Amino acid sequence: MILQLPQGSSMRHRDFVFGVATASFQIEGARAQRLPCIWDTFCQVQGNIADGTNGDVACDHVNLWQSDIELIANLGVDAYRLSISWPRVINVDGSVNTEGMQFYLQILDALNAKNIKVFVTLYHWDLPQHLEDKGGWLNRNTAFKFQEYVEQVVETFGDRVYAYATLNEPFCSAYLGYEIGIHAPGKTGRKNGRQAAHHLLLAHGLAMQVLNQRSPKTLNGIVLNFTPGYALSDSSADKLATIAANDYHNYWYASPVLSGEYPPFIYQLPLDERPDVLPGDMEIIHQPMGFLGVNFYTRAVYQADKEQFFKEVSLSNVKRTDIGWEIYPQAFTDLLLELQQRYELPDIYITENGAAFDDCIEQGEVNDIKRIDYYQQHLLAIDKAMVQGVNVKGYFAWSLMDNFEWAEGYSKRFGIVYVDYATQQRTVKQSGQAFKRFIEESKS
Repeated sequence: MILQLPQGSSMRHRDFVFGVATASFQIEGARAQRLPCIWDTFCQVQGNIADGTNGDVACDHVNLWQSDIELIANLGVDAYRLSISWPRVINVDGSVNTEGMQFYLQILDALNAKNIKVFVTLYHWDLPQHLEDKGGWLNRNTAFKFQEYVEQVVETFGDRVYAYATLNEPFCSAYLGYEIGIHAPGKTGRKNGRQAAHHLLLAHGLAMQVLNQRSPKTLNGIVLNFTPGYALSDSSADKLATIAANDYHNYWYASPVLSGEYPPFIYQLPLDERPDVLPGDMEIIHQPMGFLGVNFYTRAVYQADKEQFFKEVSLSNVKRTDIGWEIYPQAFTDLLLELQQRYELPDIYITENGAAFDDCIEQGEVNDIKRIDYYQQHLLAIDKAMVQGVNVKGYFAWSLMDNFEWAEGYSKRFGIVYVDYATQQRTVKQSGQAFKRFIEESKS
């Protein structure tokens, strides 16, 4: 099976960026060479991780980075999106861990030597544990600690980076980590979730001030994940519930960074569940951005609920990925058009899109035709939005390789490269080969 775009697609333009993405905790390993982070602690609690594993070794990327970069280059991509491990590069006292910084400098130099654009994510969920011990993202001071860390990174990396994203998916850090507790650090409560979200957004704004001042030549922005909500029925109650759900899960993060205010749903929350917003905070959060990273995987369906503001419904008889997410590419088109309608947008990069399937390797090959079909449908969904005027500049497949999939451990495989965790051998799946051919053909 092949991946293909319409002949006149704007995604076939030579300037359109195709890439692959990873995150530090998910692939690096080498735990002993960095400070503990909240995910190390979370993994130690029995029952938190589906298969009882941790990120101590992961894909051993710290030791295998050179061959991994060769792998990336051989895929023919224009760009590689990686994240920096805050606990690997900054010591407890705030000074630079030279060894940790050197690890990333080697990677950046190797990628630049191969003319691969480097998209750096500054925070992909691995908060240093010593900051969590002081309250983590519930502590306003963590936002300022993040700003200091970003200053150190930008100063060290110099002109090696093409684009910086402040945060990856603050929804996951705040809602999953501090509100419902299924991600690190495992805290719960609506007030906690809303407060963590606010401090994460504040950290974004403070970091953007640094990036725009000290790294004005890089593309600077944020990466947000969106799971568009659809009403179960045409009833006004279900429609109102869905508006509330979209405000709560999607626009809670997009509206502050793009328009400087929280969505109207904030005023439906009881006063004691709203975040503490200090004067000037929204101005800090609402910084000029060079790009918005959009991560998309699936949609959600909602109905009205007497106990809560909305209730998510699981539909039967729909196609799903191995992680249980519905395959609904039309939602991708709808989302991009909705964003364009709601906001004055910077350039958009699709920073994550992909699917988990139960891959197995047979005679040295992984025939993941379902993943190829997923990519095909979603590339066409983006193209449909672009035809209607949405300014998408790039697309990153999630992910480069199978890795530690957070609360799922190693039980879910998202990679276009198969990883045998016992031997650390990498095998390019059929989807990876299709992606390579697709890029070659698109650029021809």
